[in-house]
Amino acid sequence: MDRSVFHVRLQNFEVQAERILDASLRTRPIAVISSHHQNGTIIALSTEAKAEGLCQGMKVSLARKIGHSALLMPYNSTLYARMHHYVTRIVTNYSPLVEPTVFGQYYLDMSGMEAIHRSRTQAGYHISNDIHGKAGLAGQIGISANKLVSHIATIVTPEKIHKVNVGDESKFLAPLTAEVLPTVREQSIQKLVRFLHLKEVQHIQNIVTNETVSLVLFRKYHVQLAREAWGKDTSMVTPPTQKDHIVEQVILKQDTNDETQLRAVTKHLAEQVAFRLRYKQQVARSITVAVHYIDGYQFNKTDTATQNDNHTISTLCLDLLQRANRRRNRIRAVVIDATNMKPIANQLMLFRNNGVNNRALASAMDTVRTKYGFDSIQSAAHLNITR
Repeated sequence: MDRSVFHVRLQNFEVQAERILDASLRTRPIAVISSHHQNGTIIALSTEAKAEGLCQGMKVSLARKIGHSALLMPYNSTLYARMHHYVTRIVTNYSPLVEPTVFGQYYLDMSGMEAIHRSRTQAGYHISNDIHGKAGLAGQIGISANKLVSHIATIVTPEKIHKVNVGDESKFLAPLTAEVLPTVREQSIQKLVRFLHLKEVQHIQNIVTNETVSLVLFRKYHVQLAREAWGKDTSMVTPPTQKDHIVEQVILKQDTNDETQLRAVTKHLAEQVAFRLRYKQQVARSITVAVHYIDGYQFNKTDTATQNDNHTISTLCLDLLQRANRRRNRIRAVVIDATNMKPIANQLMLFRNNGVNNRALASAMDTVRTKYGFDSIQSAAHLNITR
């Protein structure tokens, strides 16, 4: 039985959600922005806003000068999350294996559904019409034998439904720009591809055919890049699972690369994570700090914590921030994710040391925060966070 993977992409999801909430916006040029600060950027925009010269990633200060009639709307994460969850429930009616990704994008494993739908294309139309009828959202659906090709199909084709037949993956990818391949977005590969003027996927296909040359050029990325260039992907559609983890994140009021500001934000998030760990009487064997840049890139680093006091968690997270922040671009968001929880048993010490003092201080702060709220007592570093 051939695999059949659908990728649903609801174009300009944020703009469509705003227009559903307010019908008066349906013919007006609008742009969803990260913040109203002049360094904020455009995240999504309508066709009318594009006609005025605005584009995704443009600075808010420049957008205000160019698009005088365009309405700049703040990012409404609560609205988008609710719409995203609602659409997930709709597409779950068509397959038991649904993997929601970012807002407005979903993978469906439709393998073995031939007995229900006459054809895969017909199933795609049913799903698209159902989403539009129940949620009022429009988009594209890519159909192929794997997630990679289906995802790319919704990026490059304007058709409502686009199907790539089994065996035609390499032909479909060949004329496309090289940037559609995920591995090409790796910084080192991106520089190499530009230097060698490998503008299309077929140019990469020609190189990876010669394994010796490809290994010299792409080194550790050779195998993955070769698979992507020929349209091969064995990753499965994985429904979301409930993980025992603690996530704290913040979208900065102002995009910045100021080290003092970033360390203050990270320390505040780390104390929130530590507070929740102590409440559960657990320690996280895996703590990840991720930084999200204004151009969409993100980097993260992971390490292990042995204690759950503020000093231990904060020191670890600040070190991970320094290792993860490898670019000069401004940062939009910082995320701390603690997973792999284990119970913790603090051994009583005969003599006081720094570890005992840190745990005693954390316990005293927890007492105040439990009674009066987390923000009732803060470290001095919190004063460096921009309001």
